[in-house]
Parts: sequence; C-alpha cells; structure tokens
Amino acid sequence: MSSEGPVYVDASDQIAGRLSSKVAKLLLSGRRVIVVNAEKALISGSRTSVINQWKEKLELASHVNPIYGPIHPRRPDNILRRMVRGMVPRKKPKGAMAMKRLRVYIGVPAGIDASKFTKFDDTGASRPKPVYVTMHDLSKSVGWNE
Repeated sequence: MSSEGPVYVDASDQIAGRLSSKVAKLLLSGRRVIVVNAEKALISGSRTSVINQWKEKLELASHVNPIYGPIHPRRPDNILRRMVRGMVPRKKPKGAMAMKRLRVYIGVPAGIDASKFTKFDDTGASRPKPVYVTMHDLSKSVGWNE
C-alpha cells in the first residue's frame, strides 16, 4: 500500500471509459481513489443510441425472476463503479482489494476540498463534432429516481 493520501478525481466533462481505465490503474498500483461528480461524466455517442443500448441491457434480465440477473446499475455512481470493476481482476485478491479502495460520489461530499481535484488529460482521438451524453441524463432515462 502507498503511504500517500488518496487521489481525488473530478469526473466532470471526462469521458467515462477513459476515466475508468486511469482510475483502475491507480487502484491496482495501491492508491486510494475518490471520484466526485459522477453524474457529470460523459458517454460518447448520440443520446438516443446510448440510451437505447442501455435499455436493451436492462431488458436482458430474467423475466422469470429479476433476482437471477444480470443486474445493471441505474445510478451514475454505481454505473461508474461498475465500469471500473470491469477493468480490474475483481475475482483475484489484488482486484478485490483495489475495489475496496475506490469511492464514487454523486456531487461533492462536504468534507472534500475542491483544490485537491485531479483532472486527467484527454489524449484520445477527437472527432470533428463529438456527441456526448452525461451520466445524469442516461440514469434519468433508464429509471433512476434522484
């Protein structure tokens, strides 16, 4: 474990997949990571296509008994946590310990100083007209009740 303090990450206007991969790397290196403003993270794609793909995932759950899953999250913080979980070897002890070091919040909790936030540089390829959907919009359209 690293003796340094936690890394505070602001998810505002960050692409969720790229953010998740960088957070996963930090977690696997032994750092604690606190992600705030999960509802402001972006998913690339047109609004209708992203929402329709997510609704198709939700419909794949068992019609007999919903407890048999697959269960997909609807809250922005849980969606982001699940994205990070997919990028760590969660069934191995290293991955399980990494996921225990992750905290994801909607908004900014009261005890966190805004000057400590880290924003990752977006080095991905840029399109002429990028189209994004916020996690908040996605969550609201698939049934999240604030």
